[in-house]
Amino acid sequence: MKRYFILLLMSGILFSCKSQYELLLNSNDADAKYEAAFEYYNNAKYSKAAALFESLSVLTTGTERDDTVQYYWGLSNYRFRDYYTAETNFDHFLEYFPRSPFAPEARFLRLDCLYRSTLRYELDQNPTYKAMSAISEYMQEYPNSVHYEECEAMMEDLGMRLDTKAYEAARLYYKMEDYIASRVAFRNVLKDDADNIYREDILYYIAMSSYKYAQLSVHQKQKERYMTFVDDYLNFKGEYPESAYCRELDVLYRRAQRELGRYVAEENPSENEKN
Repeated sequence: MKRYFILLLMSGILFSCKSQYELLLNSNDADAKYEAAFEYYNNAKYSKAAALFESLSVLTTGTERDDTVQYYWGLSNYRFRDYYTAETNFDHFLEYFPRSPFAPEARFLRLDCLYRSTLRYELDQNPTYKAMSAISEYMQEYPNSVHYEECEAMMEDLGMRLDTKAYEAARLYYKMEDYIASRVAFRNVLKDDADNIYREDILYYIAMSSYKYAQLSVHQKQKERYMTFVDDYLNFKGEYPESAYCRELDVLYRRAQRELGRYVAEENPSENEKN
């Protein structure tokens, strides 16, 4: 009986609290709702705070509290990690209150929402392009912002994501052993972005694709295609003479030269090469 009474009492308290919140949420008492919204926000109950600020926004439209309510509505959603809704909040806020004291921070928080709403490199990158465009615009407009370094870090991370997506998409052809498509795809990656973070790997795979394509070609086509590999090899060596890939590519280069009827001396031939 005692345990049942305690559970009943706790249920009554919870029901009472919930009822009080719902009554407040549906009331037209702007002062009470305003105070409660900040109390919930300061106690990290961001979902409830957001709902109260949203409800309060109708009551404070056109008043001196308008921008504060709108800003903290977005900030509550941001703290609750509902970045999609928060971005919409901040976008609306900046449209209607561009000169508010909260505007500078709202501009950055909107960008942060866009950044946090982006997806893994395997998925759709349209949100990434949207975020990068907005962040770049912000950095140009506010070069002295306290958030400038954060924006630089965001741009670097998003750029790496796009680089990875392009690189992995091209590498898929290589894994499928479609070497002509692989070489074309990797070259297109560098054509679109010469500073791709995987540039060394891409040049390696370009050379490997051309070698394997030549190796698998009919005899009449091999000479021309081994010459393409030689060009790709020399391009790679010109940029990355100390690369860990050089040892493997050097072996293939000597084989390609022999196929072309040329002699290439080697300082320390491996046992495999001797055989």
